[in-house]
Amino acid sequence: MATNDPGTGAGADAAKVSEVLQTETGGRALQGPAAVLLFIIPVCWSLFQLWIASPLPFILNFGIFNSTEARSIHLAFAVFLAFSAFPMIKGVHANKVPIYDWVLALAAAFAASYLYVFYDQLATRPGAPITADLWVAMVGLVLLLEATRRALGLPLTIVAAVFIGYSLAGPYMPDVISHKGVSLNKLASHQWLGTEGVFGVALGVSTSFVFLFVLFGALLERAGAGNYFIKVAYAMLGHMKGGPAKAAVVSSGLSGVISGSSIANVVTTGTFTIPLMKRVGFPATKAGAVEVAASTNGQLTPPIMGAAAFLMVEYVGISYLEVIKHAILPALISYVALIYIVHLEACKLKMHGIERPNRPSLAQRMLNWVVVLIGLIVLTFAVYYGVGWTKGVLGEAAPWVLGPVLVAIYVALIGYATRFPELEEDDPDKAMDELPEVGPTVKTGLYYLLPVVVLVWCLTVERFSPQLSAFWATLFMVFIVITQRPLKAFFRKHGGFMGEFTGGIGDLFHSLATGARNMVGIGVATATAGIVVGTVTLTGIGLVMTQFVEFLSGGNLLLMLMFTAVISLILGMGLPTTANYIVVSTLMAPVIVTLGAQNGLLVPLIAVHLFVFYFGILADDTPPVGLAAYAAAAISGADPIRTGIQGFTYDIRTAILPFMFIFNTQLLLIGLTGWVDLLITVFSAVTAMLVFSAATQGYWFTRSYKWETVLLLLITFTMFRPGFWWDMVYPPYEERQGEAIMEYVEQAEPDEKVVFRVSGMALDGSDTTTYTQLEIPAGDSATERLSAAGLEVSVSGDMLAVDFVNFGSAAEEAGIDFGWNIEAVQAKLERPPKEVMFIPALLLLALVAFGQLKRKAREDAQPQAA
Repeated sequence: MATNDPGTGAGADAAKVSEVLQTETGGRALQGPAAVLLFIIPVCWSLFQLWIASPLPFILNFGIFNSTEARSIHLAFAVFLAFSAFPMIKGVHANKVPIYDWVLALAAAFAASYLYVFYDQLATRPGAPITADLWVAMVGLVLLLEATRRALGLPLTIVAAVFIGYSLAGPYMPDVISHKGVSLNKLASHQWLGTEGVFGVALGVSTSFVFLFVLFGALLERAGAGNYFIKVAYAMLGHMKGGPAKAAVVSSGLSGVISGSSIANVVTTGTFTIPLMKRVGFPATKAGAVEVAASTNGQLTPPIMGAAAFLMVEYVGISYLEVIKHAILPALISYVALIYIVHLEACKLKMHGIERPNRPSLAQRMLNWVVVLIGLIVLTFAVYYGVGWTKGVLGEAAPWVLGPVLVAIYVALIGYATRFPELEEDDPDKAMDELPEVGPTVKTGLYYLLPVVVLVWCLTVERFSPQLSAFWATLFMVFIVITQRPLKAFFRKHGGFMGEFTGGIGDLFHSLATGARNMVGIGVATATAGIVVGTVTLTGIGLVMTQFVEFLSGGNLLLMLMFTAVISLILGMGLPTTANYIVVSTLMAPVIVTLGAQNGLLVPLIAVHLFVFYFGILADDTPPVGLAAYAAAAISGADPIRTGIQGFTYDIRTAILPFMFIFNTQLLLIGLTGWVDLLITVFSAVTAMLVFSAATQGYWFTRSYKWETVLLLLITFTMFRPGFWWDMVYPPYEERQGEAIMEYVEQAEPDEKVVFRVSGMALDGSDTTTYTQLEIPAGDSATERLSAAGLEVSVSGDMLAVDFVNFGSAAEEAGIDFGWNIEAVQAKLERPPKEVMFIPALLLLALVAFGQLKRKAREDAQPQAA
């Protein structure tokens, strides 16, 4: 158990969380000229990022940077701040920046900005660097590794160093992973002077998207949105059993809009919710674990899902809107399940909620919920179709009309908010024996939702890029930060208008500085993770990994997924989620897709990337290094290892989701045929997750017997993956060969996706057999339809020989090559819907519920009889 001794227990935990928070906010506590300089430079970084994201450079034809130049400047800011804000040795020079750190900061910034400063000269000698180029590249790599060590610790530094060592020592590696090796010059040039390594896609995403979203969150937090979300969640849920814990879950989910960091979530919402949970009866370990589980899932919550979500846009090749669509259902059911787990814990502890003053009747509460729900639906439709109509009439002039309308709504909401008392800042030591009223609490900050509305509107309706969407949302957030204080003073008639306006300007600059400081870790992490990506392209280890993993897993996809999950968890213990995602997805995502196809399971690439993403996030509460668990334990006073273990037991519900959506992609809203299909999928997924929560907690209506837990797990599996059982009774398809392939293609629906078994010579010269999916266009005959898809074939016995593949065609993208054979087609069979399996599963669930309810009634009657 933790003690208050500064050297042990809670004191040691506090030291650990302080170290963790340095990664989030910057390491040194400075004063004097150094502090001023390290305030001005982050502000300049934020202004630079706003400039390159805005349309102004193209309107004014001034200050236009291409992607490589922007990445170079971005990294220069990040490494400069890493050396100047983080000491070489923790605790040494914590209050000043020694001369050698200024020198290292300037050297690192020069090496990073080298691509910008000498861009034209480098462009004239691609692949033929001069000696100065190579020296800068090698020094830059060393300084980047040191900046990473300072800002993020040793793990990512070691991983990058291992990959550099692997590049150089290829011939000396074991046969299974050996390669011909590269020279030091080639390594430096590839990793630093091009866009294959450090300055690759990962750093590009950090430059383009992530910075603006982090800045957006910093502005929201400075404006008071974090405090508002916590108070709203507590006001709405505090009266329930385990109310403060449920409020922690909801507020962490809402904070996911502000922060893509689980650690930042813990320390912002946790300082308020963890003491409250302890006060109403939660043990310290469980209070911290609930906050950890809620905060780690904050990164799963659209529309802002941390840096990794933006990387998926680049790696998977889909829009950010598509990423949100695929991620929304798993995130929602994960949060619903966590709230239910908290409810079960509260029931086990026989807890009660905090009584709300003037508590309305059940009928009134139900009416309020219905009114709110109908109001939101009406508002959504009015905004969507109203603005859509406006756009149709006004065309390009629509933003000039809608902008002032948005500002008018904002001013009106500010005026409306001033009718209610200002929300107080959270005081974790204050006794909480009554709840704030829901109505006034919600109404004080409705205007905080407007920037999120702008963001979602730009992403979903305007279909702007994530960068431009974030720019407009951030710009509106800047407007709010500057104006909310003077407007409130005006409406409340307090006077001091100019003083409040000056305070708003001060809030803006502090937000700009905070957002940039929060980006230091992400900036260097994405750059260093680029070394891993560069190694893959330089050495060809990607193909080697396929053979290596296939050897370890024996070609079994489930074993391979478990292997990938373990790698993600181990790496994620010391790596930020973003870096972990880049490393594991680069190495493992292609392997899973390839081996899945060879085993007849066509796994969408987005499903594999979300799989890696989920387990990278779960690493934040995985003992012994779960950083979020240390942060929560420092607040709760509990043991961090126990907190991490308890948090991981709560997060098991999140850990099974990736396995389920690999085998049932309907959970990612892939392959749905309509609204009925969508509703059935949502119902079955939510039911499955709630049943799984009850099974893992060993408690539903009362404590479960072991056989009941087994039945609940069986029901969970059936609800998540009904096809597993149904395929045994009714096979989903049969394989047809020879002429039957052409007959099936001719009868296929236009643009139907048909699965073929194909074989041929792989890139490494070996013979391979795999499955691939090809969309068949409309046509009068099978030959014409295959030709439209890019294939020219001839019947050869029981197979089709591929005579020609059109360059850039759908067939080429599907992986079919000239000289290959199409061995068979998977012909879909008519069968009853697999959802029929839900009926016996639900009947079995009702039987378990009946038994538990009868047992609970007997248990409740025993104390009365006594």
